[in-house]
Amino acid sequence: MFRTNFNLILLLILAGMFVWTSCIDDLNTSPIDDDELTADIVYDDPENFREVLAKLYAGLAVTGQEGPAGNADIDGIDEGMSDYIRQYWVHQELPTDAAVNGWDDPGLPSFNDQSWSTGNDFVMGMYSRVFYQISLANEFIRNAQNEDDDQIRQYLAEAKFLRALSHWHALDLFGGGTPFTDEDDPIGAFEPEPADAEFIFEYIEDELLALTEDDYLPAPQDNEYGRVDQAAVWTLLSKLYLNAEVYVGEDRYSEAAEFAERVIDDGGYSLHDDYAELFMADNSETASDEFIFAIPFDESTTRSFGGTTFIINAAIGGDMSPGDYGAEGWAGNRTTPELYQKFDEDEDSRAMFFTEGQNVDEIESLGSFSDGVAVEKWTNLDSNGDAAPNPGHVNTDFPMFRLADVYLMYAEAVLMDGGDVSRAVDLVNDVRERAYGEDFEPIDSGDLDADFILDERARELYWEGHRRTDLVRHGKFTGGDYVWSWKGGSQDGTGTSDHKDVYPIPSTDINANPNLTQNPGY
Repeated sequence: MFRTNFNLILLLILAGMFVWTSCIDDLNTSPIDDDELTADIVYDDPENFREVLAKLYAGLAVTGQEGPAGNADIDGIDEGMSDYIRQYWVHQELPTDAAVNGWDDPGLPSFNDQSWSTGNDFVMGMYSRVFYQISLANEFIRNAQNEDDDQIRQYLAEAKFLRALSHWHALDLFGGGTPFTDEDDPIGAFEPEPADAEFIFEYIEDELLALTEDDYLPAPQDNEYGRVDQAAVWTLLSKLYLNAEVYVGEDRYSEAAEFAERVIDDGGYSLHDDYAELFMADNSETASDEFIFAIPFDESTTRSFGGTTFIINAAIGGDMSPGDYGAEGWAGNRTTPELYQKFDEDEDSRAMFFTEGQNVDEIESLGSFSDGVAVEKWTNLDSNGDAAPNPGHVNTDFPMFRLADVYLMYAEAVLMDGGDVSRAVDLVNDVRERAYGEDFEPIDSGDLDADFILDERARELYWEGHRRTDLVRHGKFTGGDYVWSWKGGSQDGTGTSDHKDVYPIPSTDINANPNLTQNPGY
């Protein structure tokens, strides 16, 4: 996997990345002295392309040019909270039935009850992180696109995937109307025009479809661990199509099934035998047979206060002993009774909860860690039960895409559009058989409906950054058809306005760029 020289971010800055002022400070693109490196010098050496690409990957895990903090990539939010995966997890899990948080950091409590506003610090942090990544990718692509070297052409394909991934996150989280930039835009600070959801959807689709025909992007499992290949492209296409009705009002379920099936048939992946090992400190070694695209975290090379360090440490509190998880206890996140009740805890091995001393029936106080169910799913212990070296910065990788998710996406797409229902049932049963072991009882086609799929995704994928998107797709994230503890600000839960299905464009960007219009309802 890549090991990043973080000083190379300065090379990107001096190369003249285009930026908009509310996301990233205006940058002086002129060398400070004769020793300062510029784009012409950086990209004159083919080896440097690899180093700069490493920064694109590292941008999903770290927060700046020093680890674990210091010289941050983005301003306006505490650096430790600005990590891409940490921000994504907060936006995808905390506003749902999957998690609540007891901290009072500015902007964070509003995720418990879907009460965020246009000035929310965390919304700004996610938005800035996404568009910072897109800017980095644009700069790399601009310099790599005319190179003939086969290795650089592979790097170019990987950068295009990473850019498409962030564009998808922008579309999913913020909808249409966000500023759009690519490698053809001018260098320097300017005010990008917005693009509607249809344009962004088609742009992502076109970029990914082109990558499926790109001979330079490695076949499934032919790239280094932690880097993307064709299977990652197929998975992202399946996700894009599965949610197309939400994004652009189009039924694209047949394409979602097609690309999910390509992963299943041609990817060479398998369901890992032990569910718990997917979330342990040595998961890069023991469970990579299921990982299609993982974000590596390492206590020595990719330190931050985000990513899996946040997911693990923030889940430990109350009567839990941090040493039992090879971690620290930050006492922040736990889950709701509503999610907990979806499991048969005595039979389902995925029910990885700590209940001693916890009020599992209700959450009387969001600020009290003992109210709600503690989650033990993620750990800094390895598969032998040994703790990784550093409890403050864990070694557990984050699976952005894994095979069980693809199995369930295929089943849902078939359910919505018609297709091989028998195969869909078999794939769901494969996922459930791992979970239930000797207690496994197969479902049949009569059991496979939308509510079952949504609940099965909750059981299989909780705390992995999928829940909000799943609930939005099923029409249950906002509104009153499905409520959970503290949704809408009520202890028992109440309905919320459907404009919260997407987040607002941060007021800082609206104020800085007169071309932008705020999302409806904000």
